[in-house]
Amino acid sequence: MNQLLPYRHKSRLFQNLDLLPLPNNSPWNGSIIYLDRDGVLNIGSENYINSPEELVILPDVANSIAELKKSGFRLCLVTNQSPINRGYWGHDVLEKIHEKMIIELKNINKDAIIDLILYSPYAPFEHSISRKPNPGMLMAGNLIINYSEKGEELPRYEDLKSEYLFEEGELSAIVGDRLVDIQAGNSHGIRTFLVNPNIGLPQVIGRILDKTDKGDVLQ
Repeated sequence: MNQLLPYRHKSRLFQNLDLLPLPNNSPWNGSIIYLDRDGVLNIGSENYINSPEELVILPDVANSIAELKKSGFRLCLVTNQSPINRGYWGHDVLEKIHEKMIIELKNINKDAIIDLILYSPYAPFEHSISRKPNPGMLMAGNLIINYSEKGEELPRYEDLKSEYLFEEGELSAIVGDRLVDIQAGNSHGIRTFLVNPNIGLPQVIGRILDKTDKGDVLQ
């Protein structure tokens, strides 16, 4: 497996986040929800989302994100975006797509803020640790959010290893619409929730908040 690191929206990867306070100044509960994008936050497409105009947020997703934030979670988007390294379009196109997503979510609900956006531009044949089903994006998210929450300087890692990581909160989870998302969550040791891509995140919001729900057991 190649140590090809993930990319981060409009920032160097290992740079401290300027985390916004949680709604009502709630304390962080120590857990991170890792969100796939297509089929979880927006309507997916077999031919990729190739422009901002093609991005359509699923119903009630913004309110679901806000509910997670009000419950004390930090949120990290983890999305495979192989069209970049396949040569279909560049990082600049993805940046515009994500800017539209950020604006639309916040316009629907002011608390619908995703703390960190990570993506893997790698094609399957590159065998990157950062491409799901591998857990590299989750590992990077764990480091960036934990160091930023603690107010400690984030090291400039050149690779991703399990010994670098902070212990995940008991309610940490990944939400995805495909088996690769579940496999990434299993590798990272967190709860996993599989959703219908026509419904997305709202389908499992109650389950995520349920401390007794151990997630979907899939291999």
